[in-house]
Amino acid sequence: MDIVAKARQRYTVKSYDRERKVPAEIIGQLREVLRLAPSSVNSQPWHFVVAATPEGKERIARAAEAGFQYNAAKIRDASHVIVLATKVAPDEAQLAAVLEQEAQDGRFVNDAAKSAQHAGRMSYTNLHRFTQKDVPFWYEKQTYIALGNLLQAAALLDVGATPMEGFNAEVLDKELGLRDKGFTGTVIVSLGYSSGEDFNARLPKSRLPAEQVFTDI
Repeated sequence: MDIVAKARQRYTVKSYDRERKVPAEIIGQLREVLRLAPSSVNSQPWHFVVAATPEGKERIARAAEAGFQYNAAKIRDASHVIVLATKVAPDEAQLAAVLEQEAQDGRFVNDAAKSAQHAGRMSYTNLHRFTQKDVPFWYEKQTYIALGNLLQAAALLDVGATPMEGFNAEVLDKELGLRDKGFTGTVIVSLGYSSGEDFNARLPKSRLPAEQVFTDI
């Protein structure tokens, strides 16, 4: 597979074919890509809400209608929509769950290795919690790593994708009950296939030339 060619072909879908749905098998692969995304010290400070039904997509579209109407159709007309939400603060129960999952998955040769992993993760967590005081920003950066993985995987699977920051987070969080669980909506991604009216599909990709964005040392 020529991943550079896929990257050149990838574009943000502006208009979806409402009748064409992404097969369940492909959605399953994209879900697994999100689950397997890397994060700093394996913190995994995220939660993903997947909407496949008209009712589910309508609930998410309400957040776009609240000031970002231009994104509503991209949510309603898509095959699937995924909300990438981020933890707003360290959660001791979630961190303990991560540690126990690592143990179940055989990542520790002994109790000392498990303790060292926990200490290392808490060291970074406390650095951002107490010293840099930027946990929400740090956690959000991890969610954007997952976003990048999702967009690249969708392109490799020939699925159109539209990442959106244009939504009312307060409306979305309330609609999905995210804040009650310690999360807030970070980015919405709609998935599907471009319609015949999608102007962006006909435009050439535009990026700065390599000599401007790379420095070889």
